[in-house]
Amino acid sequence: MLFHHVFETAMGFCGIAWSERGICRFMLPMDAPGPTEERITRPLGNSLLAEPEGAAADVVAAARRYFAGEREDFSAYPVDLEGVDLFRRAIYQAARRLGYGETTTYGSLAADAGFPHAARETGVALGRNPVPLIIPCHRILAAGGKLGGFSAPGGTVTKQKMLALENASSPNAEPAQGSFAF
Repeated sequence: MLFHHVFETAMGFCGIAWSERGICRFMLPMDAPGPTEERITRPLGNSLLAEPEGAAADVVAAARRYFAGEREDFSAYPVDLEGVDLFRRAIYQAARRLGYGETTTYGSLAADAGFPHAARETGVALGRNPVPLIIPCHRILAAGGKLGGFSAPGGTVTKQKMLALENASSPNAEPAQGSFAF
């Protein structure tokens, strides 16, 4: 059985869906609750609107704090990646090891996951990430510290805001450069 919930944060309305195994979908902030619910439930088939409990409730509380500017670590929350192929699982597992404010490139992440020549495929896998924020795909940048793409609502503007919240710096930055200036 799948459940879903839409909740408000300081950056907009987020959606979460979960099973007994863990979080299976997460929707980054959108402007209104209706489109958020439609977008979170569309790929699920049948899911029930519910108040989150357990890990899902913890993720909702942590996401609210995160989007309010507090430091949060989502790496320990259980995710349900049923149906996700082994390549994407390896990429997602490597991405989950990135800490708050830490960034890397698509090529480096691919190498860390055991696929050193799969930078482009890594970008595709991250574009299909079912649980952004929990699997922090916003922390993955293009070569040369360029922002790269972002398929979540709001596109690269959302990615920029999330990196700015974390005071993140480019993996190629000079130590004195500091964080991104968005």
